[in-house]
This record gives sequence, structure tokens and C-alpha cells, in this order.
Amino acid sequence: MNRSPRWSVALLTLLNLLLIFAFPPYDYLSMQRGYVPTFSGFHFIADLHINAHINTDFLTLEVLVALVSAGIALILLGGYSRPPGTRVTTPQKAVMLLVLTNLFAALLFPPFENYLSISKATIPSFEGFYFVFADNSHRQLVAPLLYMEIALILVNGGLLWLLFCGRKREQLSPEQIRALAKTLQKSKQA
Repeated sequence: MNRSPRWSVALLTLLNLLLIFAFPPYDYLSMQRGYVPTFSGFHFIADLHINAHINTDFLTLEVLVALVSAGIALILLGGYSRPPGTRVTTPQKAVMLLVLTNLFAALLFPPFENYLSISKATIPSFEGFYFVFADNSHRQLVAPLLYMEIALILVNGGLLWLLFCGRKREQLSPEQIRALAKTLQKSKQA
């Protein structure tokens, strides 16, 4: 593969990461809500946000999805070294596109819970999946559930990738075929 697609993927990934870090996800800590963090949205990093802090769980998942997407792009474009005689099959390409679509959907519609049901003593409750750019000022991301969702998407994608892996057929030379036939005849006679 020539360097152009590799460099394009690297440049696009770098731009994605710069955008992710330039507009990180924020949680708002309200005194009225007992300092329970509620999702505030994405804001420019240089802006001063009072009572807000960066949601590091969601930021970590964004970076992970950007890097996995870069890996998938390299696989689909053939930008990684493979052993001779192997290739990426069409079902494997479909699996990679499905994984990529599911990862973006998981980040666009993350799991939320209402801040009223949050207490420091209980396990987080799941309210539903909501669009990340909607008004979620009364909700908090359920980070453990989002981590599990991303992990399961990646594990299932990896298993499907292996399931659809094309088997390498070995071509035997005429001499190897004759030798194999002789050993089979000897085993039948014994």
C-alpha cells in the first residue's frame, strides 16, 4: 500500500483527537442538586466554566472510539501488513463497518439516568438512551454501562471478524500429493 491512505488516516485521526480535546464533555455540579454531576454538553476547553468539570469517562471513550476507528480504517484500506496469502474478506469488511457504526451510535445515544434518582449510596439507575446533543441538563451519563456497551461491541466485532476469517488453502505440489498417497496406502495395508 502506498503512503497516501496511511497518512490520510493518521491525519484524520489527529484532527479527530484535536477536536475531541478542544471540545471535551463537561458535567455541571449544582449546589441545588447536592453537587451531583449532570451532563452539561461539549464546550470549548479555553472557556471558563463555573461549577463544571470534564467528564473523563466519556472523554476516554471518545478517544478510544477515535483510535479504534483509525484501526478499522487501516484494515479496510489495507494499510496494515498481513501474512502473504491472506486477505480481508467481504464479510469481514461488513463486520468492521457494522462495528464502526455501532460505536458511533453508542456515543451519540449514551445511557443516561435522572439526577433525582442518583444518590451516593445506591447503584446508578438506568433511565434510557438519549441523544448526546439534546438537553440533558437533568441527566447524568451512566459511565459503567457505556463502558460495557463499548467493550461488548468491540468483543463481538472481534469474534465476528475471526468467524469470517478466510482460511488459507495450501497448494500441494505433485510430489507432495504422491507422498501423501503412498502414506495413505501404507496405512490402509497395515
